Amino acid sequence: MQTAITALGVATPPYTQLQTKVIDMMVRHLPLTKPEQRLLKTIYRNAGISYRYSVLEDFIKSGQPLDFFPNDPALPYPNTQQRMVVYKENALKLALSAIDQCFNSYEDFDRKNITHLITVSCTGMYAPGLDIEIVHALALPTTTQRIAINFMGCYGTFNGLKAAQAICQADKTAKVLVVSVELCTIHFQKEATIDNFISSAIFSDGAGALLIEGEQSSYPRAFVLTDFYCDLLPEGKQEMTWDIGNFGFDIKLSSYVPDLIGNGIATFYQRLLSRKTLSNVDYYAIHPGGKKILEACETA
Repeated sequence: MQTAITALGVATPPYTQLQTKVIDMMVRHLPLTKPEQRLLKTIYRNAGISYRYSVLEDFIKSGQPLDFFPNDPALPYPNTQQRMVVYKENALKLALSAIDQCFNSYEDFDRKNITHLITVSCTGMYAPGLDIEIVHALALPTTTQRIAINFMGCYGTFNGLKAAQAICQADKTAKVLVVSVELCTIHFQKEATIDNFISSAIFSDGAGALLIEGEQSSYPRAFVLTDFYCDLLPEGKQEMTWDIGNFGFDIKLSSYVPDLIGNGIATFYQRLLSRKTLSNVDYYAIHPGGKKILEACETA
């Protein structure tokens, strides 16, 4: 029995800004020295990203007072509780937009047939959580089984897909909705560190939704989930971290991450192929985490 992704949808928040304009906003509102300004501009321009999406209107304001972040660089930035309020106010709306696009791409699908819901996020948490809110907003059966995958970072949705596949293999009639929401821009930090500059340059806000089914559906197009492979590079565990701080979530994103990936991905790839579930690969979809990681994968 094959498990497949039979519908998908994505959503971005309403506030869109050119990367170059975001640089201008940061320079105006952060207490940066001239060398720090030059470093910031270099990182942003080398990120390979044109547009940024945010749930915060602050990121599209040009020369206007900010609403969420302080206008006086001497004042403290919003604390974690204040940032979680913004997350709670926006996560559901963005998730529902992605879900609507997902269902709209699948003609005549009855959302009440959903048996399982998996939510994924590492940028915010609350309880009763996003999973219960989605059940109520979509009028899903209260018996819908729920899994919340939190704080697993960039690879969280892969674990959501893996869990959905396991569910569908156990029950061929299962219809699993996987929803991922990340609001990275609410964790913008004022400290002039390379980690903060890099994270603010490459991460922004968005949501995605997938429908995964265990039996052949009537939908003509599908991505079959054949296999999953998981591995670790223990030497890199201190190079990328995500901690809950007093003023939002704190990221460490070392400049050595592309090197670690470049040195390890070829071995991982061969181990994946050795499982004999794949033969010739024509196309790759890679979660980048920045242009340098894509380049490291290409070189490897």
